[in-house]
Amino acid sequence: MAYKESLQKAKKLKAELDSYRPLSKEMEKRIMQKFRLDWNYHSSHIEGNSLTYGETKALILFGQTAQAKPLKDHLEMSGHDEAIRNIEDVIKQKRPLTESFIRELHILILKEPYEVDAITPDGKPTKKLIKIGTYKTTPNHVKTKTGEIFYFASPEETPAKMNELMSWYNSTVNKTDTDVVLFATEFHYRFIRIHPFDDGNGRIARMLMNFILMQKGYPPAIIKTEDKQNYFNALQQADTGQLDYFFNYICEQVNNSLELMIKGAKGEEIDEEDDLDKKLALLKQKVEAEDDENEIKVLLSVRELEKILDKWGYTLLVDISKHVVKFNEFYHTPKHNLCILFEGGGPIVQFVEPLQIEKIRNMIFDQKERAIENAEIKLNIILDLYKKDGKNPFGCNYTLSIKFDRINYEVFVPYFDPDAKGQTTKSFTKKLLNKPLDDQEIKQIASQVGDTLYQHLDYWISKSHKT
Repeated sequence: MAYKESLQKAKKLKAELDSYRPLSKEMEKRIMQKFRLDWNYHSSHIEGNSLTYGETKALILFGQTAQAKPLKDHLEMSGHDEAIRNIEDVIKQKRPLTESFIRELHILILKEPYEVDAITPDGKPTKKLIKIGTYKTTPNHVKTKTGEIFYFASPEETPAKMNELMSWYNSTVNKTDTDVVLFATEFHYRFIRIHPFDDGNGRIARMLMNFILMQKGYPPAIIKTEDKQNYFNALQQADTGQLDYFFNYICEQVNNSLELMIKGAKGEEIDEEDDLDKKLALLKQKVEAEDDENEIKVLLSVRELEKILDKWGYTLLVDISKHVVKFNEFYHTPKHNLCILFEGGGPIVQFVEPLQIEKIRNMIFDQKERAIENAEIKLNIILDLYKKDGKNPFGCNYTLSIKFDRINYEVFVPYFDPDAKGQTTKSFTKKLLNKPLDDQEIKQIASQVGDTLYQHLDYWISKSHKT
């Protein structure tokens, strides 16, 4: 039989493990923590829990929840861990495995009733209430890939079949000729064939298998999420009557756990060599699932600044200058200027007519090889000496500013405030460098600058007339 070689290896490894016993409390605690984290993560992830290994670790060890993950997933993961701890306590107290305890485990891992989508016998969509701690009251057969129905125990059969399962367990568990690994594996399979609950049967089956293993001094067998297809294939082979394949598969997982526990008993590192690669692979999946709306695609450089000007910057600056120069006729000395500051210093160009794109382009021509981490474009609007009031001369001075850091830019637009001692600016928008201003935003900014100059002039003319 295919599994016999794996089974023989398990017996040898178990004997080697026993030679290191008793383990110190600290060592046993450290090893079991590793098993508990792996068990919680993998068994839950196989059934669709969305928490990553890192999020599982943060939740179990530090009570930290993951943002944007369902509350249900956190509750079930915490409940799964609580169920494992209960199993450890029951084993330490040498209490028997009972149907009542199995139902308690079901309550712990599912936490509370919930609804799932389902299909009626005549094929119509419906909702099904998943109850906790009680055996199923409606069929939970499954449709296979070929379209055939695979039948589990009916709701009417379930109580009797669970009673038979527990009778078999009680009559077998303490027999001297019982092979623990085969016994635990067969219990897992018999339980799955009944499928006694509406949901959570896989997690409970793996828990009960590990209960039997741990009850007899073995470490828990961890079915890893990346290997779940092999696990399902082994179960399907068992469904065809070929239990040897399933026995061999579980024996291999038990051997992996035995080898890991022996390493821990020797004081060696128990994180598997590929743990980090697996975590990074899962992390990569998480990153790839993120919305790329906030992805950093561009870092600041003089060349990148030139691209930004080509894409939308020239349009914005020229449109604003067209609004600005309309106010020149009201003032004796208009002295507008545009400067591009590279970390504090940079070229300046003055204008009294609408800005020409070539003048702006030439401002950064000699700066292209320069490495920068910040920059600022400042359009200074200077209108000196209102022509019509020599007794109370006034002017205005406003600045539109676009500030760049390594990944963002922020546009600050001038606003008129008669109570302010100096000019007032407000942030209009802040965006990633690769996110351009659109035509509507450019129009709004240019209009705001024009409106600010209008309000300033209107206010001071009205105030001059009053005096």
